[in-house]
Amino acid sequence: MIRIAVADYGAGNLVSIGRALEVIGAEPAIVRDAEALRGADALIVPGVGAAGPAMERLRGRAMVEPIRGWIEAGRPFLGICLGLQLLFDGSDEDGAATLGVLAGRTVKLAGAPTLPHIGWNTVDRACEHPLFAGIAPSAPFYFVHSYVAAPADQDLVIAESEHGTRFPAAIARGNLLGVQFHPERSGPDGLRLLANFAAIVAASPAVLVA
Repeated sequence: MIRIAVADYGAGNLVSIGRALEVIGAEPAIVRDAEALRGADALIVPGVGAAGPAMERLRGRAMVEPIRGWIEAGRPFLGICLGLQLLFDGSDEDGAATLGVLAGRTVKLAGAPTLPHIGWNTVDRACEHPLFAGIAPSAPFYFVHSYVAAPADQDLVIAESEHGTRFPAAIARGNLLGVQFHPERSGPDGLRLLANFAAIVAASPAVLVA
């Protein structure tokens, strides 16, 4: 069974994520420090709220460098909502410096008719990727956010959505994956996406040699 660590830093919907992982046949492990990452095959960093407080909580639990190290080692990682945004250099929401593993910033969703952007919205693929295997093109997923990633490298973007303007809905660089929506709240397609992530984890050399 794939063991997927879910970072608990006081900013994520851990119960829903844990249940969703159980449904797809993975073993969720809620982790609150670096030591608890031992034995995990993959890491999910979820998140809601602002970047500054989130980074403070991660620093308070001495999780920043372990997360960076996990990603640098090429181990499977999925950032959800704020967990995606934290991958970049910083956030315009509160000026916080974030993890800095990807070049770019988190910016306010421009031209949005309403903020926050809450509810179901279609996700259009920019390219084919195993994360979306078996999911219909332009399938809807559930969003809750006011800020979005603005990657320096647009080749990272594997899916987009639109709310006033188009924005990255999913990114990928090798085993580093992120989604702006909440798969744990997105019904059967969300479960399928998490199952696809588990399949990516199972096939990853970073897992097979760990």
